[in-house]
Amino acid sequence: MPDSAMPFLVLTRAGFDDVAARVDLARAALYLNPGLLTESEIARLRETGTAVHVMATAVDPLKPQEVQQALLLTRSAGGSVWVERGAPRATPVAKAAERLQPASPAQNPATPLGRRLARSAGVLALDALRRLRAPEHGRRLLAVPYLGFGNTHRIWLKGRLLDEAAFREQSGTDSGWQNLVALYRRLESDEVADARVLARLQAQTFETRTDAGGYFSFDFAPDAPLSPGWHTVELEFPDNVQPDGAALRAQADIKVPATGARFGIISDIDDTVLWTNVTNKLNMALMLARTNHHTRKPFKGVAGFYRALRDGVSGNEDNPLFYVSSSPWHLYGPLVDFLKLQDIPLGPLLLRELSVRQVLKLTEHGNHKLEQIERIIDFYPGMQFILIGDSGEQDPEIYTEVVRRHPGAVKMIYIRNVNPDPSRIDALDRLIDEVSAVGTQLVLSPDSVFAASHAAAEGLIAVDRLASIRTDKRDDELASPPGTAL
Repeated sequence: MPDSAMPFLVLTRAGFDDVAARVDLARAALYLNPGLLTESEIARLRETGTAVHVMATAVDPLKPQEVQQALLLTRSAGGSVWVERGAPRATPVAKAAERLQPASPAQNPATPLGRRLARSAGVLALDALRRLRAPEHGRRLLAVPYLGFGNTHRIWLKGRLLDEAAFREQSGTDSGWQNLVALYRRLESDEVADARVLARLQAQTFETRTDAGGYFSFDFAPDAPLSPGWHTVELEFPDNVQPDGAALRAQADIKVPATGARFGIISDIDDTVLWTNVTNKLNMALMLARTNHHTRKPFKGVAGFYRALRDGVSGNEDNPLFYVSSSPWHLYGPLVDFLKLQDIPLGPLLLRELSVRQVLKLTEHGNHKLEQIERIIDFYPGMQFILIGDSGEQDPEIYTEVVRRHPGAVKMIYIRNVNPDPSRIDALDRLIDEVSAVGTQLVLSPDSVFAASHAAAEGLIAVDRLASIRTDKRDDELASPPGTAL
């Protein structure tokens, strides 16, 4: 499907007629109920450049749950899709399916009233999509700035502009169904494209626009050097006047590392900080759907180990932490809340721009992580980093590639061993040998206490922190497991 193709979830013949009357089908990707079009009609569509996909199972447009499940398969990389709903609007439109028929002097019989009433199903959704994808006055929007980072002379920040969604605050007592609904609402959030964004810092103003996914980013140099610590960038969306008559505003926090920092820490999240069982996509999906940031648990001892790394051997180094993950930006809020609740040191999160249909697919997983790690290294050319990940996916290979490209930038690699397969262990042994040739250690660790003991021996953390890390691990072991019942 071409990048510019707009996906349409079409469930009835009337819905197809409506789409065909309003849209250039050559620029569309149609996801059709089985039996909706004949084979010859599908062939003619494909000849004109339309991407046509016939779903394996029929979807009832009057059953929201079935429609939502179909959305998981049809949402585009930009995150938007035209959806045919089961609430028709009685506005007759010309039957456009005739475009597919050979020229003939014979006229088609009059369309029955029922079909005319149903034919505009989804028009309201199409109009709403048109409104959401362009900035407008008077709509209540939601600006989501992400934690940024920088050095004394340059900063980077990212965020997203969404149509305001009622993201209910979750709690530890939420049922599995409530968690599932909250997850879906985050994944199907509606973006606002092509909106102006102003960023202000030190009396300077910088401008950009949101992309097709509603994302915006800034990478700029302030006039005066920034001091270490947190800084606030004021954001304004001048074209998005809210119901109260004022332009939408937000604040983004930027972290500049302390001058006494000896190293930085770049950590994966999935199966490194937070148990997700990423090697088993079904179990991962069930975990995401059945739990929230109150009920998910970190790997045992992680919080204590990361606090010790942040504090360093002297106890006050304030070494910066960065989290790089293939999780989608949609989960940014719950991940930040999880870090805060578990008392894991907060730092910028660099996640992925994913659509709903891609959430459980880890294609280009390595490219994303490598790109983000190199972005961080580029900001701190004189700093060495500790890389932390797991053996379940590609973290060891990605980190080894970082060593190849930046041999002096990686001080240590800790890999949590979550895959006992002998062939995987053999592959890791070869990576250990490769990075050791340039003076970098790759340590395969069964748990956080083992990694912390090694870090203490290497002078990365204070030896007296080991007792508290063991206590954290023991407390985590005694914590009750999260409920999983729907």
